[in-house]
Amino acid sequence: MPAAQSVHFAATVGGVELIDALRTTGAVREYRRSEVPDSTVYRLLDTARFAPNGGNRQAWRVIVVKDAGLRRALRDVYLPGWYQYLAQVSAGLTPWAAVTDRELERQSLAGVAAITESAAAGPGGFAEHLDQVPVMMVLLADLTRLATVDRDLDHYTLVGGASIYPFAWSILLAARQEGLAGVMTTMVVREEPTVKEMLGVPETTSVAGLLALGHPVHQPTRLRREPVESFATVDRFDGTPLGPT
Repeated sequence: MPAAQSVHFAATVGGVELIDALRTTGAVREYRRSEVPDSTVYRLLDTARFAPNGGNRQAWRVIVVKDAGLRRALRDVYLPGWYQYLAQVSAGLTPWAAVTDRELERQSLAGVAAITESAAAGPGGFAEHLDQVPVMMVLLADLTRLATVDRDLDHYTLVGGASIYPFAWSILLAARQEGLAGVMTTMVVREEPTVKEMLGVPETTSVAGLLALGHPVHQPTRLRREPVESFATVDRFDGTPLGPT
């Protein structure tokens, strides 16, 4: 392109430059009490539908949960898994990791009762008040539309999510444009049959997670992550860490 025709590309998200938005859109679990209109939720989904996905089949489905009874039921489904998660973290484990010390994991669950009791005695956090989030959406995956090339392998893999979770991330980025923030959690998948029955989800569809959104009490401005050199190597898993030069 001739110099005279050079173009300056400026991308902003809610007044924030795109790169800054990508580096500061973290998981937010504390929201103001202000409601989020359906028109706003619609705009988020209208933007997020352009997320990359296999074959452009858009295998995602979303249930926007408004009914107070259903919200409480989802909270009650969420809590037992959350307390098991905390017990495993307390034992120094990555909860439910595919490769882990299963015996230590089993032993760690002995601490769930104490964690549950302590939570019941306190004011509670995101999990205990999940039913009160301004926007609650259950994210689903239509298994008839996913090209799961790992289907017949004999070990745990992640392929199907490649066509679903970019959509969830796009929702969170679109929310930033609207002055909102949120988080996606997969804890409800622990009780998928119950969730599917509760929401009338067909057998050909899987629960991929739950998204909570709202006006944040605090909008993250700086996140901490490991540097590129900690996860990117050249040519081999044990290759030279990729550097900036």
